[in-house]
Amino acid sequence: MSISTRNIDHHIAGAPAANTSGRTQDVTNPATGAVTGKVGLADAAQVGAAVAAAQAAFPAWADTPPIRRARVMFKFLELLNQHKDELAHLITAEHGKVFTDAQGEVSRGIDIVEFACGIPQLLKGDFTDQVSTGIDNWTLRQPLGVVAGITPFNFPVMVPMWMFPVAIAAGNTFVLKPSPTDPSPSLLMAELLKKAGLPDGVFNVVQGDKAAVDALLEHPDVKAISFVGSTPIANYIYETGARHGKRVQALGGAKN
Repeated sequence: MSISTRNIDHHIAGAPAANTSGRTQDVTNPATGAVTGKVGLADAAQVGAAVAAAQAAFPAWADTPPIRRARVMFKFLELLNQHKDELAHLITAEHGKVFTDAQGEVSRGIDIVEFACGIPQLLKGDFTDQVSTGIDNWTLRQPLGVVAGITPFNFPVMVPMWMFPVAIAAGNTFVLKPSPTDPSPSLLMAELLKKAGLPDGVFNVVQGDKAAVDALLEHPDVKAISFVGSTPIANYIYETGARHGKRVQALGGAKN
C-alpha cells in the first residue's frame, strides 16, 4: 500500500510559494518512520525572493505606529490560542515529542507573543537634560530592516517565537529558515500572522538546508541573524555573518 506524501514549500510575500530549486528532502513521522512529506530546499534565488519581499515591506511597516503593530500581535495571540493544539499536533507528527510536551512548547512561544504585545512601552526612548554643559541626550529605538532567524529541529515553534514576534513588533521584517526536519509548524504560524492582519512580506518562511543558510548570511539586505543550534554551527554562523557586516546572535550548545 502506498502512502501519498505532500509537498511542504515556502511562504513568501504573504502567500504560499512553490519550491523552485528542484531539491527536496523527506519529512518523516519519527514514531513510524513513514515519509509524510517532501520539503523544498530553497536555493539562493528563492532566498533572495523572500528577502526582496521583506525589504519591500519594510518602509511601510517601520512607519506603522507601534500601537498598530501591537494590535496585530494581539490578534495573532488570539489566533495562536485558538490553534495551539493544531500546532502541537504538527510538532508531534514531525518532531516526535509527545503531545503534552508539544503543548508545553507552544505555550512557551505564546508567552513571548504576550510580551511582544507590550511593544509600545518597550520601544520608548528617554531624554537626559544637561549630560554635560549645554548638552542634552536623547535615545531612541529604530528598526534595523530585514532580519532573519535560523532555528533548530527540537523546538520548531518555541524557538522561532523567541525571535520573530519581538522583531516584527519592533518594526523589522523577518525571514525564518526553520529546520527541514519539521517544517510544517512554521507555515501554520505564517498563515496565522496573515489572518491577524500582518502586511504581506513582513514575515516570510524559506525552507532549506546549508544553501539557504549561506544565502541569508551573505545577502546584503539582511541586517541581523539570530540562530539556535549546535556550537560548531553557531561558530560558523557568527563568523560568516560578522564577516558580511551583520549583527549576529548565535546561541549554541544549549541542553534544555
